Amino acid sequence: MDKWRNLVIALAGITQAVDLVDKLAKTGYLDSEDFKTAVQSLFEQNPPTTEAVFGNATNLLRGYEVLIDLLQRNKGPQQTALISYCLGVVHLQKRLLRNRAMLNQIAERLDQCRHQMQHFGITHENVIANIASIYTETISTFPFRIQVVGEYQYLQQSRIANQVRVLLLCAIRAAILWRQLGGTRWHFLFQRGQLIKTAEQLLEEAKRARMDISNS
Repeated sequence: MDKWRNLVIALAGITQAVDLVDKLAKTGYLDSEDFKTAVQSLFEQNPPTTEAVFGNATNLLRGYEVLIDLLQRNKGPQQTALISYCLGVVHLQKRLLRNRAMLNQIAERLDQCRHQMQHFGITHENVIANIASIYTETISTFPFRIQVVGEYQYLQQSRIANQVRVLLLCAIRAAILWRQLGGTRWHFLFQRGQLIKTAEQLLEEAKRARMDISNS
C-alpha cells in the first residue's frame, strides 16, 4: 500500500505544479500556499518520507483532484493542456537524469538559493527570480522545450514568467521522485484503477485534515 501511496503523492506533485502553471498562464492567478508547497519541494533533497518532500500529503489536495480527473480520462481543453505539460515534464526528467553534470549544477545553484531564501523568504520575488534563472540556464538548454499556452498579457510579465519556470522545475523534481520510487508508464496502462483508488483515498484524507484545521 505504501508503494501506491508514494507513487500517487509524487504524481500529485507533478499535477499540482502543472495545474498551477496552466492557471497562472491563463488567469495570472496563483494559489500562494500551493505555490509555496511546490517551491519547498525543491529544497528537500534527503527527505525521510515521500510526504515530507511536500511538507505533508495534505498539501497536495489540488494535485489529487487533478490527477484523478486525468486518470479518469476526462477530455476537455484544460485536460489536454495538462496532459501535454505532464508528458513534457516526464520527457525532460528523463533527459535530466542522463545528464549528471546538469543535475549537479542545479543542486549547487539551489544550495545557493537556500541561503538567499533564509534571508528573504521562500517565495520572495528575488528568490523566485534566482530559481527561474536555474531553469533557464539548465533545462531550457535542451532541444525540447515545454510550450506554455496562456494569455500574452500575463506571460509577458517577468514575475509570472519566473513563476512558470519555477513551477516547471518543481514538476520535474516531482517526476524524478516518481521515477526514483519505481514509477513507469506501465502503471498508467495496467494499474490505472489502483492509482485512482489511492488518489481518492489521499484526497479524502486531505479534505478531512483541512476540515479539522478549519474547525480547530
